Amino acid sequence: MEQRGWEQCDFVYVTGDAYVDHPSFGPAIISRVLESHGFKVGIIPQPDWKDSGSITILGMPRLGFLVSGGNMDSMVNHYSVAKKRRQTDAYTPGGVMGKRPDHATSVYCNLIRKQYKKVPIIIGGIEASLRRLAHYDYWSDKVKRSILLDSQADIISYGMGEHSIVEIAEALDSGLEVKDITFISGTVFKAKSLESVYDAVELPSYQEILDSKVKFAQSFYLQYCNTDPFSAKRLVEKYKDSEYVIQNPPAKPLTQTEMDRIYSLPYMRDYHPSYQEMGGIPAIEEVKFSLTSNRGCFGGCNYCALTFHQGRILQTRSHESIVAEANQLIWDKDFKGYIHDVGGPTANFRYAACDKQSTKGACINKQCLFPNPCERLKVDHSDYLKLLRRLRILPNVKKVFIRSGIRFDYLMADKDDTFIKELCEHHVSGQLKVAPEHVSDSVLKLMGKPENSVYEKFQARYKKVNERLGKKQYIVPYLISSHPGSALKEAVELAEYLRDLGYMPEQVQDFYPTPSTISTCMYYTGLDPRTMRTVYVPKSPHEKAMQRALIQYRNPKNYELVMEALKKAGRTDLIGFDKKCLIRPRQFSKEKQWVRKEKSGSAGGTAKQATKRNKTKQGRKPGTAPNTRKRTTVNKTAARKSS
Repeated sequence: MEQRGWEQCDFVYVTGDAYVDHPSFGPAIISRVLESHGFKVGIIPQPDWKDSGSITILGMPRLGFLVSGGNMDSMVNHYSVAKKRRQTDAYTPGGVMGKRPDHATSVYCNLIRKQYKKVPIIIGGIEASLRRLAHYDYWSDKVKRSILLDSQADIISYGMGEHSIVEIAEALDSGLEVKDITFISGTVFKAKSLESVYDAVELPSYQEILDSKVKFAQSFYLQYCNTDPFSAKRLVEKYKDSEYVIQNPPAKPLTQTEMDRIYSLPYMRDYHPSYQEMGGIPAIEEVKFSLTSNRGCFGGCNYCALTFHQGRILQTRSHESIVAEANQLIWDKDFKGYIHDVGGPTANFRYAACDKQSTKGACINKQCLFPNPCERLKVDHSDYLKLLRRLRILPNVKKVFIRSGIRFDYLMADKDDTFIKELCEHHVSGQLKVAPEHVSDSVLKLMGKPENSVYEKFQARYKKVNERLGKKQYIVPYLISSHPGSALKEAVELAEYLRDLGYMPEQVQDFYPTPSTISTCMYYTGLDPRTMRTVYVPKSPHEKAMQRALIQYRNPKNYELVMEALKKAGRTDLIGFDKKCLIRPRQFSKEKQWVRKEKSGSAGGTAKQATKRNKTKQGRKPGTAPNTRKRTTVNKTAARKSS
């Protein structure tokens, strides 16, 4: 501030992440956008929430505080799906855990309120965006109020926020009081009455959704149907007779010109130099040499919150903008010749799903890809191919990877092999990661994913193209266990599929109920909010452990869980010596006979020596699965070959 001659910041941005000035980090984008409109922004990264003075180091801002929990929801950042504390935080210097509080946005806001009673507080980022109305909180297993009330903030800027934050800043700068800023798209505000609220849909009240899971599901689906900026209505959620939370319709999507401008701002593209001695910020490694080409996603996966945050309408940058950014990367002293990614939520989307979306928005009651591609869907990889070809020929570039995910059902809708051929030839290095998530069609339907037959056809096509190219490249599938709708029957079905595939994943992701997804609504209510039909939900930690173990049935540590799961599922036919069996029975009787022979002296030596020889010959402790070590080695070799 002294170097710039500032006496006071216009805004002070408080964030749960360390400061990384890179366009993959929300605080960097918002602060640079405000700066480009002439506002003075100071940043307080990871203040000590136990010390109220930590929030005052830049003084009181002229217009207000901006608060974000960081690039991730602070609870997801802190806890695994098993609610165990994580060991590292990729957004903190040196990966150290514990530099931000749980529910960071609310904690920071309450800290500010202790010091500055009247200053406007605007909250944003993924944590505030997905908790903007009453929501189910997995970590406390409760329905919580809008974060606007718990945080004591004045406004939420939800979604990506570039449009709404500038409008809020200009309104405050013009002299409007924060309580009067109720008209901006992409915001949520509080009101004591509904006298000035028009064209609104009233959701079930907070008390109603506390008392009834049916009401919760109905409320959630109303919210889900109002996520499109062209058709959405204002939503009202009542808490008390004089306490309402009102959500304005989402902000309009960015135009390509606006996207280009945002990504052309003077980012330093690195973490703050003060973090160097502490080990830097691990999160920068994945994105430092990656390029964002799009935003939004019309894929519509039910376990994903993108519909609520970025929306379903695709927004893209121009080739010139992306190539200009690439020309910055390739001369970086740390660049090794590899562009790690060119994509976004889904890499191979480069157009809005159909022409209608740009003026009338996405369909409320219809998905673009699920259960089958819409007849109006534009399936075209030509623009993405042109972009990749331009990037491949840049100086210093050895390889351009695609890591942010290929939507294989969209690719399968393209009958032209040009894209998949160039994908295999130039943009894959041995393994292509895709996300079928499951193989049971009943579970896939609840996930919003295509039938398993689509994935199998993609596998066959991918294999055929690689064979034509003379390449040995494989698919690594991402899988989710314990998703709503998956009972032990479906988990066994997935295990059998992996058995036939000859593949055992090293990591399995349990379904994680994060705020504002259809799948989380199913998890909490046991209802599909779209149909209000009952859905089976695996909730007990033990059942979830069994489902996860079935996917990794070859791991000896999972033997007992797999055995129990197969018995409970009525699938003891999968316990045996046939090649179709998942596990073998333990041969306690044969071991006892061997020990008796040793004790009788028929094999020579004492009983103690006999037991020792028995353990050596079998290569295992009595009571473990036969040939465990040998099979584990073979399976590891097979896994390496398959991957």
